[in-house]
Amino acid sequence: MKSKPPLRILLCAPRGFCAGVVRAIDAVEKALELYGAPVYVRHEIVHNKHVVDSLKAKGVVFIDELAEAPAGDRPVIFSAHGVAKAVPEEAEARNLLTIDATCPLVTKVHREAQAHHKRGRHVLLIGHRGHPEVVGTLGQLPDGATTLIGSVDEVEALVFPADAPLAFVTQTTLSVDDTREIVAALKRRFPAIHAPPLEDICYATTNRQEAVKRAAAEVEAVIVVGSANSSNSQRLREVAERAGCALAVLAPSVAAIEWPRFSGVRSLAITAGASAPEILVEEILDAFAARFDIAVETLTTAEESKFFPLPRALREA
Repeated sequence: MKSKPPLRILLCAPRGFCAGVVRAIDAVEKALELYGAPVYVRHEIVHNKHVVDSLKAKGVVFIDELAEAPAGDRPVIFSAHGVAKAVPEEAEARNLLTIDATCPLVTKVHREAQAHHKRGRHVLLIGHRGHPEVVGTLGQLPDGATTLIGSVDEVEALVFPADAPLAFVTQTTLSVDDTREIVAALKRRFPAIHAPPLEDICYATTNRQEAVKRAAAEVEAVIVVGSANSSNSQRLREVAERAGCALAVLAPSVAAIEWPRFSGVRSLAITAGASAPEILVEEILDAFAARFDIAVETLTTAEESKFFPLPRALREA
């Protein structure tokens, strides 16, 4: 029998589900338990096909807009990414039973933006245009009260009077390094700008990026388990590339791995975005074990114990 080539695998820790994702998925499961199927969810509860498909199989119906939810007592859940103010207002006008599964760290950003607006400051939102979290944050304030910026170049193009009252908030799933550069540019151009009281990029994003940055410096290739529409997963791949890893790929599942690309690799790191379940990591490990003589190590850069309780509507029910 032909011997399998050796492969050292570094498993990044922490990886995978964060507290906000666990809370959102648990909210859907609890709603199914309390109300039975169907339960409606506006947009993907989290950005992961495996999670979405497993919930669909249990009777969850994912919708793009509230208009798709029927009138009556069927629960409608808002995703972990948060929604604009107009969405719960529309739901209330239609007397829909709603459950808000917005991540508490996203809600914190919403409240910061609202507080700045009440104090007469124009809010600059650092984020990626079109991402559901950004759409929700922009929708917390009236039109024209927020400006979205996504790069240092966009900071340089801003036109505000020198004495304009400004503040900034950030999307929670950004690259820590990219955001640091944008914030530095903002403070350089507008020294009096109001910064968040705490860093808006969430603990899980920060921790996962630090782990993959450390691992990428030690291996020839990195696999980030996560979906293409997952911002935090995409940022993990970018972090690995910038740390000097020649082969950094995003894989939504084991089926997406292009095996010839790994034929000569002898060291590999695996991590997972905050919305990717651990079973996907295990399947990829099994697939590598079938092709290589693997030696698995864990690289731990932080311990996570964060827990968020279920939304109040479910706790009270």
